[in-house]
Amino acid sequence: MKQDHMSIDEYKKLCAAGKPSKMHNKKVTIDGITFDSLAESRRYDELKLMLHSGEIRGFGCQPSFTLYAGIRYRPDFLVCGKNGRIWLEDVKGYATDIFRLKEKQFRAKYPGFELRILK
Repeated sequence: MKQDHMSIDEYKKLCAAGKPSKMHNKKVTIDGITFDSLAESRRYDELKLMLHSGEIRGFGCQPSFTLYAGIRYRPDFLVCGKNGRIWLEDVKGYATDIFRLKEKQFRAKYPGFELRILK
């Protein structure tokens, strides 16, 4: 029996096929992790070197924070410095209006976290 409709997932895949990214970034995969841009993947490599040299204690990728009205914000990295201080990093080539809004909401809701925007 032939199916005359497609699932939502099939439709999304079809729509996404061949579609360029919003910022014309190229996805890069390193260590099984797919990054949204070359700049983000380079920062990941830098953080790995910093970890191995003892400059930082550790780092993680894309921690998730809930903002107002259930909106999620996922900065690129959470970093723990040598002294135990924790900060967040977001690598941006260009700050969109949506990002600016999320950044403002994040800073208001989580004032105890330092958020570093890297270009």
